Amino acid sequence: MSESPQLSTSHLAPVNRADWFEYRVRAQPHHTDYGGIVWHGTYLTWMEEARVEALRSRGINFEDLVAIGCNLPVVELSIRYLQPVRMGMEAIVKTRMNEMEGVRIHFDYQIESIEGEVLFLTGRVTLVAVNLESGKVMRRLPASVKDALMRK
Repeated sequence: MSESPQLSTSHLAPVNRADWFEYRVRAQPHHTDYGGIVWHGTYLTWMEEARVEALRSRGINFEDLVAIGCNLPVVELSIRYLQPVRMGMEAIVKTRMNEMEGVRIHFDYQIESIEGEVLFLTGRVTLVAVNLESGKVMRRLPASVKDALMRK
């Protein structure tokens, strides 16, 4: 029996660059456990919402992707939980496209306090372009998607 490979989290260190898309969230009661601590899966939802809005800000709407037969599912995910967000707290979910490798798109994340003084989470998500009809990985990103991602 072989050991499963360990997911490296060395790339999850905080980065202080200006190219982050910011998405504000508030921890509602349904986001938390009985102790008022945000449940770990909630962070994934916030990350997804921020990524969808970041893509929309670049002109990539998911309804348009579906219309051209493209999906961008998550194929890899790394998260480092540093501090808990508690019920009622507001936070900023920061995301940015880190790199593109063919049809693989890597997004970095930081979730921090409104003031930027507390870092709650760092993460990375990898998406891959998939043909909706066949379910197979595309050979290349649709031109409109690639062009929008390449714009600064």
